[in-house]
Amino acid sequence: MESLSSVIPRVFKQLGLEEGLLGWRAVHEWEQAVGLRIARHTRAVAFREGVLQVEVEGSAWMHELGFLKTDLMRKVNRHLGSRLVKNVRFVMPRGGILR
Repeated sequence: MESLSSVIPRVFKQLGLEEGLLGWRAVHEWEQAVGLRIARHTRAVAFREGVLQVEVEGSAWMHELGFLKTDLMRKVNRHLGSRLVKNVRFVMPRGGILR
């Protein structure tokens, strides 16, 4: 008898949902992937078709993260054990970052 934890990933893969599941892991585990310094000023909010959308606290952080984009994608992909994240889109949230 197989455990549920071994069956679920296989079923998701067969249904074509594996990428979406990993994408939402990237959203959920953003802080662990990029570290506390970055996570204090950002929040991953969505994933779609290889693009991780991240809300950013202010234009200064938006500017700085533009320089770190490639490194952040590398960190997230390493954390996931995949090359799923093809781009990170930084956006300014309406009304500030919700925590």
